Amino acid sequence: MSQQQENLNEDRLITLAIHTLEYATTLKTLLESEGIIVELNNVNLTNPTFSAGVRVRIHEKDLPLALRIVENREIFVLTQSNKESGQAETILVPTDFSDHSLEAARAAFYIASKHNCEILFLHAYIDPAVDRNIQLRDVYTFDYKTDSEESKLLAQNEEKAMSKFIDKIKAQIKNGCLPAVKFKSVTTEGVPEEVIISYVKENDPYLIVMGTRDAERKERELIGSVTAEVLDSCRNVTMTIPSNCKIEDINKISEITFFANLDQNDIIAIDSLLRFLPDFSATINIMHITTKRDVLLNADRAVSNLVDYCQKNYPTLKFKKIKLDPHLIDQQIQSTKSQLFVVANRKRNMIARIFNPALPHRLLFRIDIPMLVIPV
Repeated sequence: MSQQQENLNEDRLITLAIHTLEYATTLKTLLESEGIIVELNNVNLTNPTFSAGVRVRIHEKDLPLALRIVENREIFVLTQSNKESGQAETILVPTDFSDHSLEAARAAFYIASKHNCEILFLHAYIDPAVDRNIQLRDVYTFDYKTDSEESKLLAQNEEKAMSKFIDKIKAQIKNGCLPAVKFKSVTTEGVPEEVIISYVKENDPYLIVMGTRDAERKERELIGSVTAEVLDSCRNVTMTIPSNCKIEDINKISEITFFANLDQNDIIAIDSLLRFLPDFSATINIMHITTKRDVLLNADRAVSNLVDYCQKNYPTLKFKKIKLDPHLIDQQIQSTKSQLFVVANRKRNMIARIFNPALPHRLLFRIDIPMLVIPV
């Protein structure tokens, strides 16, 4: 196909949706606020005075971004209001003051410097006095004075630990080991995963960055993982950083593995990835873990079609298909040269999350490679 023909295809108008005039106008305003050119056409061309619906039409090249906006409309509306108010986006970094939390902080600082974000360090702790007073018997006994003093002392110790952690961060900024990015910290009492999820719902951070232990220790601590609970519950982009990995300039990542679901969410997730990393040049390996259902749907051909689509729409990057051996999946994943795994995470109900954990949850306990989880 000639260059002129490709340009004509990119300029071709396609119908994104058909809605009532009111809804179509609202959608047009939203898409145009994100830089997408939109045309509205009456469906009933034979009698335009009687509207049977309005077509929302866009250029074909804008389809990935438009799908992402439509599927995550509430996120883009909120992001737009933040832009208008002039407030900087926030990267949330939950911390327990460990070494793997420090590595997560390092990654967050480099990402924040690229995206002009601020960082919030969040630490939550559980007061043992609360657990001790919950007794499985008819008579409850409380020593309010003692418990109050212990709780106050615990809170002071946690604040001191946060201050020491912040001092480490400041020292690295002074030494030039970290870019100068604005940050603040919050220390609060509560169950860590519940505190994190509550903050995310109220404040909608741009990104969550969480440190994790190495795969062997994560496997031993499978039950009660804070990171796993956040991945399952939060609808925000989340990056996990294993304790033995160091990420500095994220744009220097040369190889990425993307796990495809073989539906339109793949296009949304890939476009989201490229908006998150707008200046990088890398090879993106597209991998799909085949199920019995996928065999009937010819998954291998679907992956090839996805690779072709991505190569056409993102010509500055290189896309490759990786075919998995069902009997050697773990070995193939572990042996990959990728520096980042990207997973599209679909919303699931509580029963499904318990009995059939999502792919991000499973990968979290099996790999020692940074992972970017994108909600779709």
